[in-house]
Order: sequence, then structure tokens, then C-alpha cells
Amino acid sequence: MKKILILGGSGFVGRHLCEKLMQCQWRVTVPTRREANARDIQMLPLVDVAPVNVHDEAALTRLVAGHDAVVNLVAILHGTGEAFDQAHVQLPAKLARACAATGIKRVVHVSALGADARNPEGAPSMYLRSKGQGEVVLRQAELALTVLRPSVIFGAGDRFLNVFAGLQQVFPVIPLAASHSLFQPVWVEDVADGIVFCLQDKHTHATTGQTFEACGPEIFTLTQLVQLAGQFSGVNQGRGRPVIPLPAALGRLQARMMGWLPGEPLMSRDNLDSMQVPNIASGNLPGLEALGISPASLRAVASTYLGPDSGGAGLRSHLTLRRKTAGRF
Repeated sequence: MKKILILGGSGFVGRHLCEKLMQCQWRVTVPTRREANARDIQMLPLVDVAPVNVHDEAALTRLVAGHDAVVNLVAILHGTGEAFDQAHVQLPAKLARACAATGIKRVVHVSALGADARNPEGAPSMYLRSKGQGEVVLRQAELALTVLRPSVIFGAGDRFLNVFAGLQQVFPVIPLAASHSLFQPVWVEDVADGIVFCLQDKHTHATTGQTFEACGPEIFTLTQLVQLAGQFSGVNQGRGRPVIPLPAALGRLQARMMGWLPGEPLMSRDNLDSMQVPNIASGNLPGLEALGISPASLRAVASTYLGPDSGGAGLRSHLTLRRKTAGRF
């Protein structure tokens, strides 16, 4: 039985990946500093939750030992330059050293669309620069490495479309910074399927050393995504709220003010910097289709979990049907 270590396995993508690996009958280890964060996966058969701080290199090395492969999903969207460096650069470096010390070679690393390992310093935001630097660190190690670069990820329980829908339940209009920014959103299930594909032995020779862009089939502006979230969630009788595009200066002021509020901000100035780069496939790298996946449409999936009466059941039904018919794994 294969043993897979998932760093960041208690997060949004990690929960879906744990379910898929369980269906493959693979043993999964998910480290977490707070076991309460892993409550959604603790009861899954074949999933072991380990109370470990992965930023402790000695503890990480002990954890890596005995596994067949490692998946790194750890990422943050907001923070200081130091925080981005710790999560996106220092942790991959520690992981590379841990793999070297334990003889583990196979690593699947989930980066971000817009990251560039050839010129990480050329990216416009701390987030994208650190993501590119993290790829460089792993590529310099002697690893059987595969990198996935997803666009923004959607799905039931996401902090993306659900946030836009929730805001429209409260506010009569939505003032929106970077309203014309482009995105090619990808379904969380498709990202998880791509990772599983890369982990399977029979595909390893085809994916090791490669980078894949994980994107959906449709491109949207940020305005269109906000409007769709409102429409699918039934706000204003299915019309959604009016979206008011903000000039760049006002957008940055809005982001700065959000940064002063307690908790994780909805939008930061670094997010706006990231959106200077269109979050769409470059066309220069293989996509999910190269992994045997036909990416799902946001319109088809999001309407099933944002609906006012769905309670998430629509997406679960969609998943059940898809698993029965797709026959991927």
C-alpha cells in the first residue's frame, strides 16, 4: 500500500485530495499544528492526522521518512514578505532537504498560475515572487518533481465565489477593484484529480520534471465572476447586485483599509499586484487535458452549490454522478 504525505492536507484542496487517495486505497498522512483544523478528514479511513509543525525541519524530516511521495499544498494568500517567504520558499527548501535525508524522491508541488521559475523576481507581487522562488528551490534539488500551477480554485466551501455571494447578501452594490482582471477558474475536483494522476506509478514517467497549468475551460473578468456568484446564489431575484468598478487609486485605498480590519482581508494590495498578470493559461505549458482531465465548467458546477436551496447537496450529487461516469481512476 502506497503512503502519501500531504503538506497542507487539511485545507480546501487537501480535503478533496484525501478523499480521492482514500478511494485509491493509499495511506495518507496529514500534518497539522491544530488537530481541530483537520476535523473534516479525521474520520476518513486510511487518513492519519499527525500533530506536527512542518516548519520545524527536524520534525518534518522524521515525518517524511517512510512515505512513497509528498504533495505540497501549503500556501497563503495574504501576509508580509517574511510570511510569504516562510510558507512558499523556506518550507520547500526544508522539504527538499528532508527528502534528501530520507531518500524520498517523488514530490508533487502545487504552485500558482503566474509563477515563473525562470525569473521569479520579475513577478509583480510578493505572492507570485515567492511562488516562483519556491519552484526554483525544488527544481535545484535531486527530486522526481511535478509542478501544478492552478488558476483560482472554486468548489463547494471555497473562499472565492462563496465570498462574492455572501457580500451580495449584505451590500446593495459591490465596489470592485481590479474589475477587469482575467481569471480562468478551475474546479477543485479537477485539481485533485490532476494530483492523483501525477502520483500514480504508471504515469510517473510522463509527468516527472514537467509543469502543468491547471485551468478551467472558460475565461472571466472579475466583474463577471462577482455577477455570476450573485446570480447563482439567487441574490436580488437572481440578478445579483450592481458592480461598480473602482479606479486603480481607489482600489488600492480600499485594499489598504481592508488590511486594517481584524481577520484575513478580503482583498490586499498584494492581491491587486498579483492581478496585474492575467490569471489565465499561457498556452506554453500542458494543461489538465494532458493529464487525461476535461476541466469542468464553472457555470455548470457553481450553480449547483451556490443556489439558495442547494445546501451543497447539488454539488455532492454532481460529484457522485461524475465519479460513476468518468472512470478516470
